[in-house]
Amino acid sequence: MITAVPVDFPDTAVEADIFEGLALVESAMRETTRAEESLLTEASLHLVEAGGKRFRPMLVLLAAQFGDPHDRRIVPAAVAIELTHLATLFHDDVMDEAAMRRGHPSANSRWDNTIAILTGDFLFARASQILAELGTEAIRIQAETFARLVSGQVAETIGPRDDEDPLDHYWRVVTEKTASLIATSGRFGAMFAGAPPEVAARVGPACEALGVAFQISDDILDINSESGQSGKTPGTDLREGVRSLPVLHALRSADPADERLRELLSRGPLTDRVTHAEALALLRAHPGMEACRGDLRRWAARAREQILALPAGPGRAAFEKLCDFVVERTS
Repeated sequence: MITAVPVDFPDTAVEADIFEGLALVESAMRETTRAEESLLTEASLHLVEAGGKRFRPMLVLLAAQFGDPHDRRIVPAAVAIELTHLATLFHDDVMDEAAMRRGHPSANSRWDNTIAILTGDFLFARASQILAELGTEAIRIQAETFARLVSGQVAETIGPRDDEDPLDHYWRVVTEKTASLIATSGRFGAMFAGAPPEVAARVGPACEALGVAFQISDDILDINSESGQSGKTPGTDLREGVRSLPVLHALRSADPADERLRELLSRGPLTDRVTHAEALALLRAHPGMEACRGDLRRWAARAREQILALPAGPGRAAFEKLCDFVVERTS
């Protein structure tokens, strides 16, 4: 099931290419996740069939608009990127002891941690097999990306260093754990479409900044949304004790009026319904939410700066529209 990021692209031909490509990616993922062991196939398909935004393969397809978007390597590259992302989710759920993922029981809760870990490993292996067919440069880039991703995950797990500002730590984690694979998505799209090297060199940083902006928008929606726009129940991060960007901004406040909010946020996971509702209401009204929106606009502007240096045309216009969407989805 595709629940792609709902962007109205300004060019109908580009939009058709994107959705046709996403359908091919979906079909290829189902085929690639088949294994000799039926349980491994079932566990792999469990998360594939749960759906998702497919943000990363969409960026592969979109960046391909700067070259030949129908090059035979584009769809496999997008599949490898999404399989890598899904593999990290299997491992994340084990580390977080998560019970749910995308509205469905997580693999670790449906089966157990061992099956979830091995399924994640299997998807990493499948992604590597695809990339091996695309050449050594693809493998090198993916290895560098994966090293950054793991570094970010470890940083998130152990928390800020004693001499590190928690907000600086947040930017480090988001850039490494989340935005690194998003940057590679754009880089692969441009590279395998045969775009000029200088285009690929700009698409990567543009997508990385977009990735940070998208994470910020998710953090904002997790607090402000009444309808679960972020794909999670509002206040999920508070319930799990995650120090998202709004929480970090609120904790930096020295205003005596914020003492109760700071006390609640310092407790860790807020599993009690009453205290959770109180913290959520206080955080929604806190100036830290506007600080988050300022951060969102700055990162989207960084992405746009790189995008505006790309060749004019439908591809660049589509990327500009994506920048607008990431900001507007929180308003």
